[in-house]
Amino acid sequence: MKKFVAMAVAAAVALSMVSSADAEMRKVKIGTEGAYPPFNSIDPNGELVGFDIDIAKALCKAAEFECEFVVQDWDGIIPALQAKKYDAIVASMSITEERKQVVDFTDKYYQTPAKMIARKGSTFEFTDAGLAGKKIGAQRATIHENFLRDNFPSADIRVYATQDEANADLVSGRLDLVLADSVALDEGFLKTPEGADFEFVSPDYTDPKWFGPGAGIAIRKGEQDLVDAFNKAIQQIRADGTYQAINAKYFDFDVYGK
Repeated sequence: MKKFVAMAVAAAVALSMVSSADAEMRKVKIGTEGAYPPFNSIDPNGELVGFDIDIAKALCKAAEFECEFVVQDWDGIIPALQAKKYDAIVASMSITEERKQVVDFTDKYYQTPAKMIARKGSTFEFTDAGLAGKKIGAQRATIHENFLRDNFPSADIRVYATQDEANADLVSGRLDLVLADSVALDEGFLKTPEGADFEFVSPDYTDPKWFGPGAGIAIRKGEQDLVDAFNKAIQQIRADGTYQAINAKYFDFDVYGK
């Protein structure tokens, strides 16, 4: 009898250890910027909010992960991932060939074009010669900065730590134009009192060379199991209607794209 009890206790301890190991594996830290409305920002109560945040929470639930968010400035967001400050980035990061050299990506979870804004009534010729000398703002270390430098080298390109800083310089008259994601500009600036005197002025920019196939979740190289788990979760929330419900909370169009 004593032998049976001892075996039962040992089995229970072993099961407990396995359960603890499984629980530990399900803990995933998510890095995000917290300064890119309506995709990710910090509300007056200090809480992370936005489309990226709700999608990340839904994906963690679908994948049965216990997730924790970590706020990180954009220009250090990939180095912090590589330094293991967190396990994945959900921060409207476009999937590009350049970034794929240093991180792995899931499938896209949305895709929207980039566009330029300026003061209402402004007219521009969107060629390198037409924008020569024009002061154009973009967020630092983004696809938008890369696109401007490659396509409009004659312009006076100015980069900022956050999108809000670029928008503020446009309002103050220190910039002629700003390039960013069209939805972030529309929802996060044009529809605010500060953006009332500004409008879209350029064509949509979607060239995959700079903008890739959309925004995905960045994960450290070699962690394919985590990539696969998030991809499965993306498929699940799109199939069960969770994605569409989150989409409707923020947008009146399908942000997923084609």
